[in-house]
Amino acid sequence: MAPSFGWWDKEAHRGTPVVVKMENPNWSIAEISSPDDDEYDAGGGRASRKKNAKQITWVLLLKAHRAAGCLTSLASAAVSLASAVRRRVASGRTDSDAAATAASSSPAEESPLLRSRFYSFIKIFLWMSILLLCFEAAAYLKGWHLSAAASQMPRMVLPTSFAVRVLLESLYTGWVSFRVEYIAPALQFLADACVILFLIQSADRLILCVGCFLIRLKGIKPIPKRPIGASSDDVESGGEDYPRVLVQIPMCNEKEVYQQSIAAVCNLDWPRPNIMVQVLDDSDDPTTQALIKEEVENWQQKGAPIVYLHRELRVGYKAGNLKSAMNCSYVKDYEFVAIFDADFQPMPDFLKRTVPHFTDNEDLGLVQARWSFVNKDENLLTRLQNINMCFHFEVEQQVNGAFINFFGFNGTAGVWRIRALEDAGGWLERTTVEDMDIAVRAHLKGWKFIFLNDVECQCELPESYEAYRKQQHRWHSGPMQLFRLCLPNIIRSEIGFWKKSNLIFLFFLLRKLILPFYSFTLFCIILPLTMFVPEAELPAWVVCYVPATMSVLNILPAPRSFPFIVPYLLFENTMSVTKFNAMISGLFQLGSAYEWVVTKKSGRSSENDLVSMTKAPEETQDSSVPDLETIANPDPGPKKKSNKHNRIYQKELALAFLLLTASARSLLSAHGIHFYFLLFQGISFLLVGLDLIGEQID
Repeated sequence: MAPSFGWWDKEAHRGTPVVVKMENPNWSIAEISSPDDDEYDAGGGRASRKKNAKQITWVLLLKAHRAAGCLTSLASAAVSLASAVRRRVASGRTDSDAAATAASSSPAEESPLLRSRFYSFIKIFLWMSILLLCFEAAAYLKGWHLSAAASQMPRMVLPTSFAVRVLLESLYTGWVSFRVEYIAPALQFLADACVILFLIQSADRLILCVGCFLIRLKGIKPIPKRPIGASSDDVESGGEDYPRVLVQIPMCNEKEVYQQSIAAVCNLDWPRPNIMVQVLDDSDDPTTQALIKEEVENWQQKGAPIVYLHRELRVGYKAGNLKSAMNCSYVKDYEFVAIFDADFQPMPDFLKRTVPHFTDNEDLGLVQARWSFVNKDENLLTRLQNINMCFHFEVEQQVNGAFINFFGFNGTAGVWRIRALEDAGGWLERTTVEDMDIAVRAHLKGWKFIFLNDVECQCELPESYEAYRKQQHRWHSGPMQLFRLCLPNIIRSEIGFWKKSNLIFLFFLLRKLILPFYSFTLFCIILPLTMFVPEAELPAWVVCYVPATMSVLNILPAPRSFPFIVPYLLFENTMSVTKFNAMISGLFQLGSAYEWVVTKKSGRSSENDLVSMTKAPEETQDSSVPDLETIANPDPGPKKKSNKHNRIYQKELALAFLLLTASARSLLSAHGIHFYFLLFQGISFLLVGLDLIGEQID
């Protein structure tokens, strides 16, 4: 006969009732309180709550089920990610492959020999790193590092054990002595120098942020002295209040975006007798030329003042294109020139918000508007770019424009006084940053610049890492070319000492040279090397706290991007490889410094942009209303088979293996912050090296 458990039945009503909800795929538990839950002892104190054993079992089982569900979801996500990685890497191409493919007559053919050699190199590098790590781990476990550190002398006491152990310990002791005497001092000196540069650049970034805060606090904002059209209500009258403006749209093989930019410019709210639009087509593709020319003819039939210009001899890239357009005979009849790249879409009131600043301000040479992006939320790469661009415009451009009336021209979405361009010497083809070149020369002539943070012009961000990498290479090699060319002119110029110092030390050296140098050298070379040479140290505040603080400051102008602060910090260090390489090529005039690749466009336009194109003021654009359906859904022509692939980046992969190996080595030294930084930075380099960020290349 089974024993009686009366005590169980008697206490069945006590404890905390549990309600179990069966919600697929998870379980949820809710506790319901009752008056009998709390009991008091004779002294008035609260007695401990008694739990029902059966209820506790249920709770544990449900929590175990939930944990299993989470593990299953993580495993499924990991498998999906691994599958995507394997699929994208399988279609990857190295830089050597791409060059060979471009040179071959059949673009679809790739060189398996080059790929096998590249992967062999990566494998050899990886195995060498692993062997070095194992050697360090064995020395740590055997205690060789203690005896070597204690002696720090070539002389040592060898154990009377096996000859192999004697040889290994002898080699390791010699290595420790060599690195202590020769490697560590040089590495520590370089680390200290980079830390000083890092602190100087951080102070500059902090001062810029303080300036931006003062601008917001005091409401500093450029205000035109007299608005355009104040004395005339009829814009078609062509009154004197509306100066003559030339609008230029340089483009080159950009058939994805030409319709949007031409439509937006043709709908600018400005009297037609006082405006002329030049479409400067440098395309070498006959099909693209025909499409752009046809679009211009369509707008001419609608009454838009627009002309199509094409150069037979394409020399000087964008600078040569703009220079050729300024040589037209009718340009002398215009006072200002507005420039928009092919993917830029100005709002109809753009000229009415920028040109008035030139009135009664004869020293003003440039009015620059801010960029905004239609695809900033397209993928992780565009989100990270948006953080950088928001800081550039909100902080750098706005502060420099407000306090010193000088900043680098962004090459588009700006209005120049034509007299200022001519006084500065016009467009020159000597560098790949013609916009910065003309801005520096105009500043040396005494012209002032204004930045309008509240006037935006929409455009696109590169959606693939390859396009972004090419863009950044041009943006960081060109300034170093320009610095070499402009330094004598800056020194001989008649501007004040402080303006010269700002140009040389802040504008060029600190923000264009020192920033990519220390970022790459400190975090990608010195930091991992200090793991293998522990006698040279980097403090934790250099590795973690100061970079984190600077990242927070960078992300303040884009508060919605705060969830991406960690990926942003890691990605910026990853991009330092490209920026450092570009800086070196521009400084020493290497071949890649003259490389010009048009940034790939996707042709994205938001619905609001397309609708705004149809809302031109009736008094100025009666017959120039674009076809919304044609712009939103352009004729794609015959469909081509998509051939998307990944680019495999050798430098990034090599650094990924170095950083991951250094992170494993840091475990032996118990460097917690260093380990996590090296680990996540190595993973970041690995993802970028395998081209797993952004869109694939078509």
